[in-house]
Amino acid sequence: MITVLLLRHAHAGDPARWDGDDASRPLSDKGRRQAERLGRLLAGSDEAPDLLITSPKARAVETAEIVAGAVGAKVVIDDRLTGGLDLDVVADILGDAGPAERPCLVGHDPEFSDLLGELLGISDITMRKGTLARVDAPGRALAPGEGILRYLLPPELVPGR
Repeated sequence: MITVLLLRHAHAGDPARWDGDDASRPLSDKGRRQAERLGRLLAGSDEAPDLLITSPKARAVETAEIVAGAVGAKVVIDDRLTGGLDLDVVADILGDAGPAERPCLVGHDPEFSDLLGELLGISDITMRKGTLARVDAPGRALAPGEGILRYLLPPELVPGR
């Protein structure tokens, strides 16, 4: 079995109000608090990722670094998480990142909602900003519709302030 955590980057404000390059748009204060709360929650559980693989966009890197700092995990940046994801690309990303028992991919929508739906074999599932999903897949490969959703945790259900 393979376990994959999917984490959509935390809140980063309104992109229409950001003047710079969208790739450099950072987390908002709200987003930093979301990531800190999630990191604390994971640090106190046996569900903590042991590797975070993130998109190079600033808001995703910042989310990954905050969570990784709380759980003591390594962060790896992978350009392939900026767009066009399918299960073959995800398998390559996971394989290239090295061994991990609970890898966590950190990225963006609509790719992550689409990826989650593909893993579960359903078409309409939404990963809002700051949402964490755990999917278990039988065997050692990711296949469409073979994933088992263990949890989908939106940020408002993460305790703390």
